[in-house]
Amino acid sequence: MKKFVTRLISIILAVLILMFIQELFMPKYMSSIREGNLVEEYYVSSKDHDVIFVGDCEVFSNVSPVTLWEEYGITSYIRGSAQQLVWQSYYLLEEMLEYEKPKVVVFNVLAMKYNEPQKEAYNRLTLDGMKLSKSKIGAIKASMTEGESMISYLFPLLRYHDRWRELSGEDFRYVMEKDPISHNGYLMRSDTKPVDVVPEGRKLPDYNFGENAWHYLDKMTELTKENGIELMLIKSPSVYPYWYDEWDQQIVNYAEENGLTYVNFLPLAEEMGIDYSKDTYDGGLHMNLAGAEKFTDYMGEVMKETYALDDRRGDAKVADIWEDKVAYYDWMKNDQADEMQRYGYLKSYGAAAQAMEQEEGNKIRQ
Repeated sequence: MKKFVTRLISIILAVLILMFIQELFMPKYMSSIREGNLVEEYYVSSKDHDVIFVGDCEVFSNVSPVTLWEEYGITSYIRGSAQQLVWQSYYLLEEMLEYEKPKVVVFNVLAMKYNEPQKEAYNRLTLDGMKLSKSKIGAIKASMTEGESMISYLFPLLRYHDRWRELSGEDFRYVMEKDPISHNGYLMRSDTKPVDVVPEGRKLPDYNFGENAWHYLDKMTELTKENGIELMLIKSPSVYPYWYDEWDQQIVNYAEENGLTYVNFLPLAEEMGIDYSKDTYDGGLHMNLAGAEKFTDYMGEVMKETYALDDRRGDAKVADIWEDKVAYYDWMKNDQADEMQRYGYLKSYGAAAQAMEQEEGNKIRQ
């Protein structure tokens, strides 16, 4: 019995050490590429949201849940991530139903342009943050590019074992717990980089969305209907990447055929009060804080008119939770304003994040 207990303790200690090393070696995404933390942050949130957003940067940069709360009393959360693909949105929704059942799910349709897995780097920003579940395994299978393996997602240490060369104080500081960086999934940016030019989109050989993309949108539609949830489709008001009329018409037709609401907010920018010389932080790919609040305020009115969403500001228990969220939101808003005044840019995002955003922005414009 003593030998058995000794061996058992040794095994447990070995597993705990490996788990610690894995957490230590995984990227922390705190000082740069902060969107890598968005999926993971959902698990520590209060699971009482009337609206859940899914999609790419056009939701986590452009929609402010705090604005929805302050203006309309709508509780919401953004399960967004960088270049989130349609099948990833589907599996995040499937997983979300294990925790809560919102009244409305909002999906940003830009991801329909992708029919196949794209890059491991973007996969990691979404999939590494998911807890182990049937939904995560499904998302991994659907997302893996050539050369990737399931085992490296289930045991990330196999992927990140050589990060020992890059370890910094940040890795040790956040190995057990990270500071919150979002506001219910919204990644705040207060800096400004105006839109210089909006070129016409290049002609495409085929404007039809792919079969795989449609398959997962169908699954999303079926999943929400089976659970009595309204599905709203939107196109966020970002001018890049280019949104073709041919793409838009396909979504219009799909929404009509399936009894869904679809709103393309791009043509409504002027009505929303969005000024692309002031309301974007990267030349039109994403809204900054001012643009996000304008867009969210306008969209909130549309949602209140379309769906049976209660104003929950009179619920003392819910209001107490959101009072803390508003305080944190206001603190960061003031902190970023002070940082902009001192340095002319947001130092907290770091050179690596700025370089990555610039590189991706240049690719999209080309």
